[in-house]
Amino acid sequence: MWRSRYRYWGVAALLLLPWEASALTERGVSLDGLRGTITLPEGNQLSPAVLILPGSGPVDRDGNIPGMPNNSLRLLAKGLADRGIASLRIDKRGIGESRSAAPGEEALRFDTYVEDAVRWIGFLRSQDGVKSVAVLGHSEGALVATLAAQRADVSALVLVAGPGTPFAELLERQLKAAGVPDTLRETSRAIAAKLRRGERVETVPPELVALYRPSVQPYLISLLTLDPVAELARTRCRVLIVQGTTDIQIETADAERLAKARPDARVAIIEGMNHVLKDAPPDRAPNIGTYAEPGRPLSPRLVPAIADFLSGR
Repeated sequence: MWRSRYRYWGVAALLLLPWEASALTERGVSLDGLRGTITLPEGNQLSPAVLILPGSGPVDRDGNIPGMPNNSLRLLAKGLADRGIASLRIDKRGIGESRSAAPGEEALRFDTYVEDAVRWIGFLRSQDGVKSVAVLGHSEGALVATLAAQRADVSALVLVAGPGTPFAELLERQLKAAGVPDTLRETSRAIAAKLRRGERVETVPPELVALYRPSVQPYLISLLTLDPVAELARTRCRVLIVQGTTDIQIETADAERLAKARPDARVAIIEGMNHVLKDAPPDRAPNIGTYAEPGRPLSPRLVPAIADFLSGR
C-alpha cells in the first residue's frame, strides 16, 4: 500500500488566487429534478472528471449547511479545475436546488442517494470533453461513493474524511466527543441496536429526537447495517483515502481501517486538516469555528493529493 503524509510545507500558488482569477468555466445542470454544477478547466482538451458527493445532513453542493457556510466543496472543484480536472458537484435529493425532488422523509433510504450517484456518474460520462469519470465522497458521502463505485464503471474512488466504522459506532464516538451524558449515550446505543435489527422505536427521549425521530428511522435502518470497510473491500477501481489529523468528527484510525480493506489503496494523511478540509487547531471550539469561514482556503496539500491521484501521477 502506497502512503504519503502531506504536511504544511509550501503553499500551492494557485490555491491563493481569488475565485474570479481562474479561467475555469461553470454551468448549472439538472437530472430529473436534481441539480448540480459542472466545473471545467481552461481549454477544450479531454479531461478526467470527478463526481463530488457531499456528506450527511443538509449539506449542499458547495459543502455548506444553513448558518455554517465553508465553501469546502466549491473550493475543491475550483482547485481541481486549476489542475486540469473537471468536476460535477451536486445538491443531494431534498437539499438546496434539489429540494423539490425530495421524497417524504419516511420514504428516504440510504440507497436513494446511491442510485442518484450512479445516475449522476452516467450523466457526467456523457458530457463532451470527459475522458474518464471518478467519484469522490466526503464524510457520509464517502460511503455513498463506495457503493456507487460497486455499481457503476468508474476510473477511481476518492474517500475524503470517510468513516471507517459502522454508523452506530461512529455516532457513539461523536456523542462522547461532544460531551453527551453517559445515560443518554446508553439510550442511544439501545435505540441504534434496535434499529439495526430492523425494528422501529416508538419512544425517543426529547434530547435524541433530532437523531431518532420516527420519520428518519427507516433511513437509519437502511444505513445501520452497512460497514464501510466491508463495502470498500468489494470495490475494484483505484482508491485514494484522504484524512486530516485535526478532524474532530472522523479520525485517522478510520482511514487506517479503510486501508486494510484495500491494501493497494493510496492513503494521504494531511497534517492539520479538519473535517471541512481547512487547516485548523485540534481544540474543538476554534476547530468548529472554521465551519463558518467560507473565505478560509483549503488545506494546501489537499488538492495536489487528489489531483495527482486522479491524473495518474
